[in-house]
This record gives sequence, structure tokens and C-alpha cells, in this order.
Amino acid sequence: MYKVKEKEKERALIIGLVRRSDEKERELEELNELESLAKTSGAIPIEKIIQVKNKPDPANFIGRGKAKSLEDIDVDILLFNESLSPSQIANLEVLTGKKILDRQDIILDIFAKHARTRSAKIEVELAQLNFLLTRLTGRGKELSRLGGTIGTRGPGEKKLEIDRRKIRKGIDHLKKELSRVEKTREIQRKHRERMFTVALLGYTNSGKTTLLNAFTNAGAAADDKLFVTLDPLTRLAITNKGNKFLLVDTVGFIQGIPTQLMASFKSTLEEAVSADIRLVLLDISSDNYEEELEETRKIMEDLDIFNADNILIFNKIDQVVDPVILNYLQEKYPEAVFISAKEKKGLERLLERIDDYKKRFWN
Repeated sequence: MYKVKEKEKERALIIGLVRRSDEKERELEELNELESLAKTSGAIPIEKIIQVKNKPDPANFIGRGKAKSLEDIDVDILLFNESLSPSQIANLEVLTGKKILDRQDIILDIFAKHARTRSAKIEVELAQLNFLLTRLTGRGKELSRLGGTIGTRGPGEKKLEIDRRKIRKGIDHLKKELSRVEKTREIQRKHRERMFTVALLGYTNSGKTTLLNAFTNAGAAADDKLFVTLDPLTRLAITNKGNKFLLVDTVGFIQGIPTQLMASFKSTLEEAVSADIRLVLLDISSDNYEEELEETRKIMEDLDIFNADNILIFNKIDQVVDPVILNYLQEKYPEAVFISAKEKKGLERLLERIDDYKKRFWN
């Protein structure tokens, strides 16, 4: 249905919907995050619009008239902040002639783009196939097109045949492959079970990989983009007292992450679940750090590690201009550690905390 653009980046219009006008500010914050997701996926966000409507139109989400008015806008993608139903996707495609994606589509696309190891590719593809089963009604025609553009790529960039039996067969095969990968991971964990393990957790782009590099000189990719890290990366680190520990970087969290993807990445996050302690990072310079902390809390509760041994870390203090904010958070979270992983500030205190935990657990 859509032509693949090999040289040109796809242009995207980002769309949100609110029930009342006083919800626009909160929605704009989410659209800004969605804009970052779109850029990470390789799109060029052109504009953001917010539609005020009492409730989503069951047929066209934003309403037929509004959808029709988007037909002549020079973009390739209409990217919606909320999840769309299969029928809404189909109807919007007919009305606008554009590719229709929502927040879950773009997150899956980024994961597909960044998958490197065999295990990550299996997990992403499994999530995609599970997600596809829920979208057959709306995307029956679209999914037969060539892969390679945003929302269509995946490990191997295969064509997906619209056949439930074949999709389920593929899911069964991937589950078996994933089971074999998990057994290998379990063996690897047993080989290092005598080592004290520290896992890095937190909202995406909170600086986990930068902290890993600061502690271990790992040289891992730490770009200012979302979801750079998908595979757990483990490196040996040493405290100031000479105590060795394994430091594990894990996939970042985000709002609206597809349920299928969380389920598939359970094995990746198992590294965090099985760790002795977890360093939970927050980007203190983010305007939405409270919402990001809440989202992190929810996911940790789902993993049953929220009430376990964790150290809350506020990162990027070098980017905080107003000292009042820093003082407020230090008073509100007296047990937290405040650092700049990039500037290597506050790391001595953090290493002391790790030493304290290691002494409690291991001596």
C-alpha cells in the first residue's frame, strides 16, 4: 500500500486527544516524549496537534471531519499518542491515505531497530507477532507491504503473512527459541552466583549506560536517545574498598510500553530481578521526573522488586540550574544519592552505599 522511502526520512504529524481543555498541558508533555520516540525511530516530526473531544470517536478516534482535514497535510505518518483499535486504524487510513501508527507501534519499531543479539531479536519478534494478532482486522492489507519503513521493520525485516495459524506457529517457535536462550542465561548466572550483582534500572535516557561507563570504562553506547540499551550488559566494577561486583545495565522503562513487549522482555529484566541490589536512576533535569518515577515504580511492582533492596539515584545534577530544586529533592528523598554520571560527581558516595550493601549481604 505504501512505497518504501529508501533515502528520504518519513515525515510525521503527532496527534493527541484530550477530554477537556485543561488537560492540554499534560498531553503536550506526553507528545513531547512521543516526538523523541519518533526521532529515535528515524522519523521527522513536523508538528504536534491536540484535539479536544469528549470521548474518542469509536470509528475514527478524532472524528471523521478532523481526520479528513489531515488528508492534504504533507506528511507520511499520522502518529497517535493513544492506542488505536484495528477498525480505527483501517478507517483513518481510508480517510487520510496516510500510514497510521500509535505509541505502541513506535515503541515496537524502536526495539526492532535496536535489537542486536539473538535473544533481543527473538524477544522483539515475539512481541511483534503477539501484537500483530490484535491488529489483523485493521492492518490486513497494510502488513503485506515491503518492510523497512517505520512500523514495518523487524528482525530480518520479514514480510508477515496474514494468517493466524502461521503467526501462532511462529509464536510457538520463538517461545521455544527464547526458552533455550533463557536456559543459557541461567547457566551464565549460576557461573557468577558467587559475585555480588548490582543492576541498573530506570526510565529510558536516565543515564544508566553513562553510569556503567563511569564505573567500568565499558565504552558502551550512551547516546541522548531513547532505548539505546536493549540487551543486558554486564561488566566488572570495583568499589573504593577494593570490593568487586558485577554491574548490569538493563532496558529502560517508558510510559505506554506494550504489554506484549514487557512480557517478552521478562527474561531480559530477570537480570534486574535476580540482582542483589538495584540502582534506580532518575533524570533530575527532566520536567517530568515525578511521572517517570511513578512509571518506574509501577513496573518494579509488576516485577515484584519495588520493596526489595534498591538505591534511588537522581542523575544529571550538573544540568540543574536552580539549587532550590536540588535542596527540595534532597529533603524529600534523604536516602537517595545525587550524582552526575557524566561529570563523575557523587560517585564516591554511591560506591560507599554499594559497599555497605555488600557488607550486609555477604559478610
